[in-house]
Amino acid sequence: MSTVKRNALGRGLSALLENADTDVTSKNEIGAGVTLAGNTSSIPLSKIEANPFQPRTAFENVALQELAESIKQQGIIQPITVRKLGYDKYQIISGERRFRASQMAGLETIPAYVRIANDQSMLEMALVENIQRENLNALEVAISYKRLIDECSLSQEELAEKVGKERSTVTNYIRLLKLPPQIQKALQENIISMGHARAILAVDDVAMQLKIFHDIVAESLSVRSAEALTRTAARPKSSAASAALPFELKRIQDQLARKFETKVEVKPEKNGSGKIVFTYFSKDDFDRLLEYLED
Repeated sequence: MSTVKRNALGRGLSALLENADTDVTSKNEIGAGVTLAGNTSSIPLSKIEANPFQPRTAFENVALQELAESIKQQGIIQPITVRKLGYDKYQIISGERRFRASQMAGLETIPAYVRIANDQSMLEMALVENIQRENLNALEVAISYKRLIDECSLSQEELAEKVGKERSTVTNYIRLLKLPPQIQKALQENIISMGHARAILAVDDVAMQLKIFHDIVAESLSVRSAEALTRTAARPKSSAASAALPFELKRIQDQLARKFETKVEVKPEKNGSGKIVFTYFSKDDFDRLLEYLED
């Protein structure tokens, strides 16, 4: 089943890019009756602008430089895809990394397919093309999936079919966006893996998620060890001292934990007084909290 869906992704993207109805050059003759449909054109880099729907916001400079050196030696092997905005002006649909590396390599022109696409089609094409890339990190994939759902009005089932994945896989990626920002950033920077992140998601309590995250990083825990840690944390505590907070106080506790990105405990007393306890996990964490509180 998974093989069939993977192939479907290739066919879907190919259909978008090869359909004559989306090719501006299939409707406009160039010169004396010569059309460019199905071919590539060499377009000046100065006439091309970046795609505002590009889901990837960070391009590693070292990797770009390596690609630029390869381009200097081998040229552009895979043309980029652009849409025509107006007279002699184009916008990238896919291939922004190759475009940037070509600029670094000092090229003046780049081979490109020219297509017509409205904004929604362009967003969908850019996102699907980017999701295919193996070097996208888990958070970038999750953000791309969420954008396809929100901005292209797709259900999770439709999205799973479009990108050639099981629905459960799509759901697991999107759930990553529910993690506190500090954990999302660590996932984006490959400090933790998606396996670690999924283990953390097994716990609903934000404060406990942050504690487990800090333990994973501080002790360099494997995914299996992280899963064992979350199983222990998820077990219900039987002592009277661990009685559940009232809903409103639990909501406030979670809000504080998210805001300060650390474990926060609200401890009410029967007389109406109580404590709010902030936990820090390192000297840097302590300094960060102090700086936050002093602002």
